[in-house]
Amino acid sequence: MRSEAYVGLGANLGDCAANLRAALEMMRPFAEDLRASHLYRTSPVGFRAQPAFYNAACRFWTRLSPYELMERLLAIEDAVGRHRAFRNAPRALDLDILMYGDLRVNAPPLILPHPRMRERRFALLPLADVAPRGPHPAAAIAREGLRRLPRQQSERIERVAPAARLWQG
Repeated sequence: MRSEAYVGLGANLGDCAANLRAALEMMRPFAEDLRASHLYRTSPVGFRAQPAFYNAACRFWTRLSPYELMERLLAIEDAVGRHRAFRNAPRALDLDILMYGDLRVNAPPLILPHPRMRERRFALLPLADVAPRGPHPAAAIAREGLRRLPRQQSERIERVAPAARLWQG
């Protein structure tokens, strides 16, 4: 059975756009009809003494279970050079499952939908780019979240490249 998945991508070490492109390419074997959002540059959240992040999201169909998907994404992070020094540390790649169909899971380490997605403009803007229009759950979450989320003074977010450039480099 195929399920629709949404994944958030982020990086702030090395060639960030190349790291995100590499992650998207490594997802292709298990991600059918893969669509990527625009690329955004955002201020860090949590630990602020680090470079700006580059963020995107993607939407695809997969035959993997959510747990298998999580394992594949962790392997991609490792392949691109992610090191987990401390929570919110700078990283070459961060991949988070934002949504997996309409599944709700609360069995750490997997919690779906992503528990902090609605608090993060850097997740909601790219999600809105790839969510189907209309009454789709991902579109509703992105739309509602962006409407309700207050803009923080320290928050910077700018679109730096359209989706096509994320793929092409």
